[in-house]
Amino acid sequence: MPPSSQAPGPASPDSPPETLEGLKQLLAAIDRREVEIRLGASSRRVLAVLIESPQRTAVSSISQLAELTGVNASTFSRLAQRLGYEGFSRFQDVFRQAVTDGEHFYSQQASQLLARDADSSAMAQLARLGRQESANILSMLERVDAAAFEAATTLLAEAPRVRLHGMRQFNSLALFMAYGLGMLRPDVAPLDASRQGVADALAQLSAGDVLVVASCFPYTPSVVACAEVAVKRGVEVIALTDSASSPLEPLARYSFHVPNHSLFYSNSMSAFMFLAEGLLSEVASKLGDAGVASLKQREAIITELGGARG
Repeated sequence: MPPSSQAPGPASPDSPPETLEGLKQLLAAIDRREVEIRLGASSRRVLAVLIESPQRTAVSSISQLAELTGVNASTFSRLAQRLGYEGFSRFQDVFRQAVTDGEHFYSQQASQLLARDADSSAMAQLARLGRQESANILSMLERVDAAAFEAATTLLAEAPRVRLHGMRQFNSLALFMAYGLGMLRPDVAPLDASRQGVADALAQLSAGDVLVVASCFPYTPSVVACAEVAVKRGVEVIALTDSASSPLEPLARYSFHVPNHSLFYSNSMSAFMFLAEGLLSEVASKLGDAGVASLKQREAIITELGGARG
């Protein structure tokens, strides 16, 4: 028989990619039909979403990712097997490996800004960022447990002492919450407000006090350590973090998961700040007349000082 004139069929990869870059190249090859792997529209969309947000993929459970992408959890298992992985855990290892080295986190985030289309204007980029931040807030609202929110705000209103702790950019969140809560009630401060050291600050807390901690991937070890020590001392911990896979999750009496997928070159803070405002507003409502009296006292002192409110 004469040799077939048909073009050779698409190749199949010898083994699944072990790197995120390799996974990106495989998706491109699938789209160009250069490999035998075929993905349905839903699976292809899910894979693109996972690749676009590797840090979220790395730390989320399969059920969380299913909820996020609006598909059944079994879709992820089938997708992993179709790509050649033994299971979803092995597939997720690719993303975990990609983001394990925290020193590359910020540069990886910034690379998203450089990858925009050449005809994408600065305002178009700003609009895209705004849509992502809005989506983070809406997703966070869907995740908030009403009972946990009620209980956490009660603790913030009634605990003898409240301290707040975060490092790097989360230090600004801790300072904001300490300022806002301190307007409403006494004995509120950043954990190390006196600059005597975290150990000294933790030693001043006892059972029944509250420590609010904030951190997300790549989690700051010292913040986790503070939460661990606080729990051992009977202090109630409230965590503002990013997922159920956070190391703060098992330590916290109440935890709130805040999505932070964004074009911003660091961890997005918009949804975290929104949650902080929501918590403080509910505390103000719970304190009622006592909170109003505290605010009036502050206003009187501001007036005595010449009206400087800043």
